[in-house]
This record gives sequence, C-alpha cells and structure tokens, in this order.
Amino acid sequence: MSTPSLLILPGDGIGPEVMAEVVKIIDWYGDKRGLNFDVSMDLVGGAAYDKHGVPLADETMAKAHEVDAVLLGAVGGPKYDVLDFSVKPERGLLRLRKELDLFANLRPAQCFDALADFSSLKKDIVAGLDIMIVRELTSGIYFGEPRGIITEGNERVGINTQRYTESEIRRVAIAAFELAMKRSKKLCSMEKANVMESGILWREVVEEVAKDYPEVAVSHMYADNGAMQLVRAPKQFDVIVTDNLFGDILSDCAAMLTGSLGMLPSASLGAPMANGRPRAMYEPVHGSAPDIAGQGKANPIACILSFAMALRYSFDEGAEATRLETAIEKVLADGVRTADLLGEEGATPVTTSEMGDKIIEALNASL
Repeated sequence: MSTPSLLILPGDGIGPEVMAEVVKIIDWYGDKRGLNFDVSMDLVGGAAYDKHGVPLADETMAKAHEVDAVLLGAVGGPKYDVLDFSVKPERGLLRLRKELDLFANLRPAQCFDALADFSSLKKDIVAGLDIMIVRELTSGIYFGEPRGIITEGNERVGINTQRYTESEIRRVAIAAFELAMKRSKKLCSMEKANVMESGILWREVVEEVAKDYPEVAVSHMYADNGAMQLVRAPKQFDVIVTDNLFGDILSDCAAMLTGSLGMLPSASLGAPMANGRPRAMYEPVHGSAPDIAGQGKANPIACILSFAMALRYSFDEGAEATRLETAIEKVLADGVRTADLLGEEGATPVTTSEMGDKIIEALNASL
C-alpha cells in the first residue's frame, strides 16, 4: 500500500506557527506509531501572492489534485487589503475549495469539559456540547450568477444570486445523513423555506434523501430560528445540515459556544478519488490573526484537531484520531493554556510551541 500523501499549506499570519506544531505531531506518528505520510509543503494566500503574484499558483493547485488530503493554516492580512479582489489571499482558499469540488464542510463545535467556563453561555448549557455542522461549500449565494455591482439610473446596485440544483443539495444531504448514522442518528436541516424558493427546494430534496435513511430522526428549522436555538439550547442538536451562506453564519455562532476559535477544526470533503478516499482539505476555523503573528501566542489546537479529522476521514485512522483528541483533552484538563485561554486561577501559560510539546508528552503517555 502506498504511503498516504499530505500537502501542507501554512499560509499567512499565525498559519506557519500553528502548522509547525502539526508537523511535530506528524513526525511523532511516524516515529512512535509507524504511521508515515508523504508530506509536501507549498504556498497559499498572501505568501503565494508575494512570490507568484497570485494567491494560489497553478502548480500548487495541481499538487492539491494529486494528494490524498490538503492541510491549510490560514490566509490573509492587512498588507493585502489594497489588492484587487481577484488576487486577494482568500481567493486562493476559494479556488482550492471550488476546483477540488469540496462540497461538504464539516464544522464540529465541541466543548471540552476543561473549557466550559470560557463560553459566553452558562456552563450547564454548553458542558458536553458536541455538534457537527455540515455546510454546503461550493454553490449558493457565494457562487451564483448573476453577481456584481451595476449602475441603475443614478445609483449602484449590488447583486448576488442564491442558486442550488437538486444534485448539489442531494450530495451534501447524503454526506450529512451518512455522518448522522455514525453519530446519534439525529439530523436537523436548516434553510429559509418560508421566504426563499431555494429553501423550499432544499427542504424537498432533504426529505427525499431521508427516505433512504429511515433510522435517522430528521427535523427542519428556519435558519434564523436555528441561530436562536443554538444560543438557547445548543445540546438539542447533533448534526445540522445547511447551505453555504447560513452555514457560514451558523457555524461561527456555534463556534463561540465552545469559548475560543483557537479550538475549532474543520474538514471540507468532496467526491471519492480513484483510491476511494474523498478529496479533502482540513483547516482551523480561526483566521490568520496578524496582530499576534510571530509572538508565540497562537493556539495550535484547532490546527492539530484538523489533522485529527484528517486521520479519521481521509486516512481511516479513527483510533489514532481519538488518541490525539484524548491527548489534547488531557493537556487542557491539566490546566495548560495558550494566551487565548488564560484567565482562570492555577492555569499554566504556554507558548504555541510549548503547547505542541505538551500534547506530544501526553501522546507519549498514551503508549
């Protein structure tokens, strides 16, 4: 069997710092568990623009098509705000998602017991929280045509089009149902069928797919009510499936239930490749955080948990993913904290690199 391949794109801001800790853990798996990866590194976002004049070089895109999975850090920064929209760092990320056809974005929102007090909500509301939001990623209002800014009469008009085909809805719904089958067999679909025709179609297609998954309890909710319910009683949900725009908003809402963006990973999955593995890209939810870049303050856990998702969804190493997640939970339970998680009495402050070292210590203890 060939060695699984991984393309690492550290990106901008804190991306290279947090990714360095992931590389240490990848090396640990090779040394201690005999789990080796064919790792290559390249540029994306502002770093790619600085070298190539584009946020993603064609050669890098070609590499992304060839590997089993892509692991991305973060893109963007204030120095790139003056660039034309077509070459802003974020366009590199969007190109990866679009050309790899990564249509299902998995955003877990899990509240570790040791961090329940960091949530803005009461501890009893978030303790034990474990939600998975499945967001459609390659269609909807972010990609629909027509779009743009035009002039009508004496004023400018901004146009974006919400557009979904049956097949686009169906494939992300199937991904969500498959995930629900592996969890608590409960799925809530969110849209705005009360005011949007695309929402009506969304609900109809989800109901059609549901017939193939009779074991899954399916519910429907308007997305605005879903946002309210995430804040009111988030543990009523397990798997949530929704479109691109609402998924963007709802997943950020769910993210803050856990207390810190520095804790949240994500996976973007596509259709199976010839080897049976889905095309996939993994990335932390947090941005490039240029205000703390290079200071050793960044929390690497979201990026490390993104690698854990890669172990589970791309490399069929669920037990090793659990090993890594358990090691992180142990470190947090011991009171080890990066700057974003400081504030409690008795906490042990650590740098980005030291957090990575502590997680490796916990991995060693698991052997």
